Amino acid sequence: MAETSSPPTSQYFNLTYPLPYVAHVEINRPEKLNAFIEPMWLHLPHLFSHLSSSPSVRAIILSGAGPKAFTAGLDILAASTSGPLAQSSPAPPSTSTSQPSTQQPTYSLPTGTPYTTQTPPPPPTTPPPDPARLARHHLHQITTFQSSLTSLEKCSKPIIAVLHGYCYGLGIDLSLCADIRIAASDTIFAVKEVDIGIAADVGTLSRLGKVCGNESWVKDVCISARSFSAAEALRFGFVSRVVDAEKGGNEGSANNNKEATLQEALAWAEMVASKSPVAVQGTKELLNWSRGRSVEDGLRYTAVWNAAMVQTEDVRRATGAGVGGKKGKARFEKL
Repeated sequence: MAETSSPPTSQYFNLTYPLPYVAHVEINRPEKLNAFIEPMWLHLPHLFSHLSSSPSVRAIILSGAGPKAFTAGLDILAASTSGPLAQSSPAPPSTSTSQPSTQQPTYSLPTGTPYTTQTPPPPPTTPPPDPARLARHHLHQITTFQSSLTSLEKCSKPIIAVLHGYCYGLGIDLSLCADIRIAASDTIFAVKEVDIGIAADVGTLSRLGKVCGNESWVKDVCISARSFSAAEALRFGFVSRVVDAEKGGNEGSANNNKEATLQEALAWAEMVASKSPVAVQGTKELLNWSRGRSVEDGLRYTAVWNAAMVQTEDVRRATGAGVGGKKGKARFEKL
């Protein structure tokens, strides 16, 4: 299958291909700790839709630019000016061209006695928006944001998230949509939404418990919004491994820790990209579909899936190479 389109471009995401069949997506807003603004989450599903359908991609690495953060989450300053976090719409500008009067206004008491005041009542403003219509608007924004992140989960290619530095709020949401999470030893995590006055609404509360399986710990970190370390994330199953550059004989700086973690991700992605794309992508599909469903349902779907997929030429090539490639390295056609 040939490429049918070029990848969508954005100044906020770097897309490179460091190895055959391996794509590297780098969140690129390091001056703001890779915090997300609206153009970023609107672009995300287009990017991962392209990677999902590209026959030249079999594994994807997701990381953050710079040494300080995977992502610090949502850019609160930007979000507070528009969208659900904005408290109110600004009043329309006045069209009057007259100069403000310096004369103190005169008002009447209920008895009719005139008096003056230094503090006149506020001028009339536009009526507040209808709550139901405002709620519909917020609902659309929130579900669009949710769908943006879910595009990673729906991507047919396995995604490994490289976590380092700050991984706050949206960083947790985003990484939960990846298939594999590995962290530098100095990564600091937090489900921060409670600290800005809201419940996390784009995935963490729905996914973290399914990933970790420890409801007490999940409620602990989500309700308290406290920070937790990479070691704690590993202990409770949020990440599958923690990388420490210092243990490898290198200086344990933030940048070295990130680079060492990225190298681990590259090695994993290279290994996965060398395998049958039919088998790898089918495995992701079956694992994702079976989550939240009964074993019986999962077995039935797997049987139907493999009734078709077992007919692939990849089975003959893989078995011909022997287990672990002892008879030579198998090569698989693009999907």
